[in-house]
Amino acid sequence: MDLLAWIFIGLLAGALAKLVMPGRDPGGCVVTVLLGIAGALLAGFVGRLLGIYAPGQRGGFVAAVLGAIAILAVYRFFTARR
Repeated sequence: MDLLAWIFIGLLAGALAKLVMPGRDPGGCVVTVLLGIAGALLAGFVGRLLGIYAPGQRGGFVAAVLGAIAILAVYRFFTARR
């Protein structure tokens, strides 16, 4: 059940990351939301692994948004080089 919660948070984080980092993405909104899910899962795993926050804390959403922004930035960097 925790994984489904992170996927839902990732959807929100991906949409928020798109608002924070406007511009044209090679994959469109669907890829941006999928990258948001990946960023949320990654940030959630790393944050809990390091003991930064516990399940259910607000820091998890902040970490998910930051993870989504980071993965979106890396994605844009590598797709712009082609």
